[in-house]
This record gives sequence, C-alpha cells and structure tokens, in this order.
Amino acid sequence: MATISRHSLQYKFGLSYILVIIAVLILLNTYPLIVSENLVFQSKQSTLQNNVTVMVSALSGLDRLTEENVTAAMTVVEETGISRILVTDAKGKVLYDTRETGGAVGSYALYTEIVQALDGNDTFYCSFSDDAFRSRASSPVLYQNQIIGSVYAYEYDTAQASLLRGFQSNLRSLSMVVGLLVLALSAILSRALTRQISDLLSAIRKVREGAYSHRAEIHGHDEIAQIATEFNSLTDRLQTTETARRRFVSDASHELKTPLAAIRLLSDSILQTENIDPDTTREFVADIEREAERLSRITEDLLQLTRLDGDLLAPAVEVELLPVVRQVVRMMELVATEKNISLTYQAPDFPCFVLSTRDEIHQVIYNLLDNAVKYSGEGGWVQLRLGKEAEQVVLAVEDNGIGIPEEDLPRIFERFYRVDKARSRAAGGTGLGLAIVSDTVRRRGGSITAANRSGGGTVFTVRWPAAGEGGQSE
Repeated sequence: MATISRHSLQYKFGLSYILVIIAVLILLNTYPLIVSENLVFQSKQSTLQNNVTVMVSALSGLDRLTEENVTAAMTVVEETGISRILVTDAKGKVLYDTRETGGAVGSYALYTEIVQALDGNDTFYCSFSDDAFRSRASSPVLYQNQIIGSVYAYEYDTAQASLLRGFQSNLRSLSMVVGLLVLALSAILSRALTRQISDLLSAIRKVREGAYSHRAEIHGHDEIAQIATEFNSLTDRLQTTETARRRFVSDASHELKTPLAAIRLLSDSILQTENIDPDTTREFVADIEREAERLSRITEDLLQLTRLDGDLLAPAVEVELLPVVRQVVRMMELVATEKNISLTYQAPDFPCFVLSTRDEIHQVIYNLLDNAVKYSGEGGWVQLRLGKEAEQVVLAVEDNGIGIPEEDLPRIFERFYRVDKARSRAAGGTGLGLAIVSDTVRRRGGSITAANRSGGGTVFTVRWPAAGEGGQSE
C-alpha cells in the first residue's frame, strides 16, 4: 500500500482540511455556549434584580427594621420562586431568612453582596458550574436616604442548566457527525483533486521525456481541466514543432549531402584518374566550384532562417520601397536579358514606407524576382507592381511561367519544399527562398500569398502595414 509523503499535495490538502475542521468545530462548540450563557446571565440579572427591587419597595416604608415588621412586610412577596432571601439590618444582622432549616436569623451575614449593599450599592453575580446556575443579588433598604438594612437574594437553578447541558451535548454530537461528514467529503475531494494533479504531472513527465503525442486525460470544467486543456494544446504545438524540426533536419542533411557527395565524387575522379588532361581537370574543378557555391547558398539560407527563428531581428526603421525595387530590378535585368525575359515594374508617384530594414526588403524582392525569372520560359515576362491599398503597402510579382499545381500552393512556403525537386535543383534553388521571404514578412507584421494566373504563370502578393514618415504605422 502506497504511503503518503509529508511533502505530497494530498497530505498538505488533508492536513489543511483537518486544521480547518478542528477550528470550525471548536468555534461551534464554544461560541454558541458562550452566547447562551450570557443570555441566561442577562435574564437572571433582570429577573433577580426586579424581585429584589420589589422586596426593597415593600420594606422602604419602615423607619427601622425588626424581625416582626420585616416578616409582616415580606409575606406579600413570598411567592417569588427564589431559593433563598435574606433581610438584614444596617449592621448586617439577619432579620429574615426563607431557609426553613438552618436559618440565619439572629446571626450576622457578612456575604460580599450584603456588605456592598450596606455600602449603598446594588450588586449582582452569576456563575455556571456543577450543572447549575448560581445567581446572587442585593440592594440597600433606604429610609429618608439612610441605609437601614439590605435585601439579599440567592437562586440555585438546575432547570436552565440542564437545558444548556443538553444543548451542549446535542451540539457536540452534531459537530461530531458534521466533522465526520466533512472529513469524508474532504478526503474524497482531496483525492480527486490530487489524482487530477498527479495525472497532469505524469503527463508532463512523459512529454518531458519526449513523448510529445501523450495527452492529459482530465475531464471537467474546473481550473485543473482548463490547465490540462492548455497543456494538451501546448503538446500539440510541441509535436508540430518537433515534427517540423525533424523534417527540417532531415531535409537540411539531404540538401547538404547532395553537393558534398558531388564534390567528393569529382575530387575522387581527379585524384584517381592518371594522366588526366587539363581541360577535363578544369571542367571538374568548375563543377566543384558550382557545388561549393550551392553549398554556400544553402548554408547562408540556413543561417538566415536560424536568425529568424531566434527573433534575432535588427530594429525596424522606416524604409521606402521604390529605391530598393529599382536596385533589385537593375541587378536582375542581366539574368532576365540572358533568358530573353522582359522584366518591368510599376510604382506610384507617392512614396511607400514600411517598418523593416533595407536588407530585409532587398532580400524579399530579390528572392521573389529571382524565383519568377528562374521559372519563366524563354521569351516570357516578369512584372513587379508596387502600390497602396487602404493602410497597407502592396508588392506583387507576376510572371507567365510554368505556374504551380493547385495541390502544391498551400505548401510552397514550407522549408525545403519543392514542386519539382529535379528541376529546382537544376535551377540552383535551395528550397528555402520562399520560406525566408514568408518568415521575414510575417515577423514584420505582413503577409504573403501565392496564386496562379488565369492565363498561366504565378503571382506572389506581399502586404505590409503602411508607415508614415517618422517610422509610425499609419
């Protein structure tokens, strides 16, 4: 049987519940009793002092107190229900006592209450012990503002004490039942709560060990279930990221392996061929140089993606697009001319500003134009359009080339994805250009889409939030 650790959550919850229950039970078994006792005390004080006042009134007409006149005066107040009544003279000598046996008539009573009454004070004391309420009250008897005696009343009440003890017993029994029920309920809730947390903790450990497909099976609508839902959403993203990472590593390894294998093969051919003529050697070296350049391009693209993934972006500044467009078009005109491709651009008379860096804008435009020229046929055309729509700067690159199959359009911005791998490698592509363009634009708050033209070819549309002079978005 599993033991519960002192540091476990279930132990802490259980201990907290027990402490709270003990505090509540103590409160339930003390506060009502204290209040009840105080109410009885107040009732006793009111009743006993009223009776004493009535007796004092019956004696107040006497100029001096004697056993005879006190007995005669007290006959009108005998039915008070008080356990004992004493009447003394001014010296404390008992003149009247309701106790039938062992009366104190003729002796001196020096009770504290009587002494205080002879000093001119009304007194009352009440206590609860030994299953009885003991109440004592006294008042002075005055004649022409002179103290001529005192009245002392004592009450011994077991009836109300019995009721209070019964109430205390019932309250104790009820508290025990409630305590047991609350303990059982708290144990059930604590176990249910800690079981959910344990399941979630187990799921976290499994995901930490690499089981990204594992999910926390916690049902309900409470906070633990919401945490489990968020955790499952996080693991979904981790699974997606891990899948993409593995595919990226696999694709990157494959892309890097291809030019390295070609370089090795060409190098081995040179080294193992005896009396190789200079022209063949020059041809092999040229092939090695092309593969090295391709390897360099792949490495640079990978470094660029790493910087984008790590959010290592330069601070955004206000960049006007038209000068960058003109510069890139001039660079690409030589390549386009060699392939007999018409390369043109259209731009508005007003400037178009975006928040980015000049290098990023240059790379986006260059990659899109380079991609369009590569896949446009001999005698084709490529057109770049720059403009504004609402609060966005729009750049579109359009060509009448071979186009992209509809089923491939949703994936063309994925890393290393090629529509036609053989033709892409022949064209010198790395499969990373469009991914770099997409990530660069997206991280500056923009978007990019690709679509096929109705007459053949493709159009790529980039949208950035427009910025005014001073670098603030409009």
